Amino acid sequence: MRSGLVDRRSFVKAAGAAFLAGLAPSAAFALSRADAVYATGIRKPDRSFALALMSEGGDFIAEIELPDRIHGLAASPVTGQVAAFARRPGTFILVFSPDGRGSRAIIPAADDRHFYGHGTFSPDGRFLYASENDFETRRGVIGIYDGRNGFMRIGEYPTYGIGPHDLAVSPDGRFLVAANGGIETHPDFGRTKLNLDHMEPSLALIDAASGALVERHDLPVGLSQLSTRHLAVGEAGRVWFACQYEGPRNALPPLAGRFAPGEALSFAALPEDVTVGLGNYVGAIAYNPRDGLIGLSSPKGAGMVVTLDEASGKLLSSRTLTDAAGIAPALHGFAVGTYAGSFKGHHHDVAFDQHIQRLTGQPPEGR
Repeated sequence: MRSGLVDRRSFVKAAGAAFLAGLAPSAAFALSRADAVYATGIRKPDRSFALALMSEGGDFIAEIELPDRIHGLAASPVTGQVAAFARRPGTFILVFSPDGRGSRAIIPAADDRHFYGHGTFSPDGRFLYASENDFETRRGVIGIYDGRNGFMRIGEYPTYGIGPHDLAVSPDGRFLVAANGGIETHPDFGRTKLNLDHMEPSLALIDAASGALVERHDLPVGLSQLSTRHLAVGEAGRVWFACQYEGPRNALPPLAGRFAPGEALSFAALPEDVTVGLGNYVGAIAYNPRDGLIGLSSPKGAGMVVTLDEASGKLLSSRTLTDAAGIAPALHGFAVGTYAGSFKGHHHDVAFDQHIQRLTGQPPEGR
């Protein structure tokens, strides 16, 4: 077993009984009564890991014990199933139904692949896509899993870049978007970044039916150390991206931007004090369709939550929040968790992880 990785058989053995058993009846009942539900990873006081289901009010509904840490999550808009992806360089994906009634699965990484912590469902729920590393040939791929056949891996597409992190899909399902962070890794070296002096960040628009490259947007000269990491799909399929800078600390690069098919990249013009407050690092991004907002969060620098107007890209607000981690759309604005144990302003004796997925009660489209 490579250092830092959970062996697949060991994971199934450790997680199988607890995870595959699903939710307790009391938790399933509480879930059915909740107006909205969020899923997020947590680290408990004993340093064990779990997946938590949280209410709109910021309270715990249920948790599922895990033998290792998860990172990003995705929810099927059709089946309601949730996929939780192991933290890079992880080797498992968990798929479950929050109501406790649907099927559950533990998906292992294919040989010579590891997961990068993110993925997405197709709009019809048929396919689950996962960002993966073909570490022997130094290329990013999108693993394709069949939701109608136990999430069997049925193929892969290239991401046309190095180190894919987040994935997104257009609302009509025609295009996949890969945020190629440009950072080379290998499981033999854990989370070590192997090419910071010659990174290749890019954003790729890929035909979901064929895997053909539609567009690739390389970052401008001078921003080669700006890793394109996280994605949110906004109005009319416009793609927002958030970055993490691997260059000098005193630089002030742009940290978020957007593009649409057939359009060039543009960056959000953040004031200098906001860029400094973000610490050259955006850890998560989210879109609230009801209010037309883009939310950014960062645990670095001052710790900060930033709100932008999705249509114009203009800054609407910023506030400091120590250890700000995950962010997801709320009924108004955003739900934010922190590594210090806050979720929507309520404190819990856990550390909330970097990403939050809203599962039910989605804000309606449009303002």
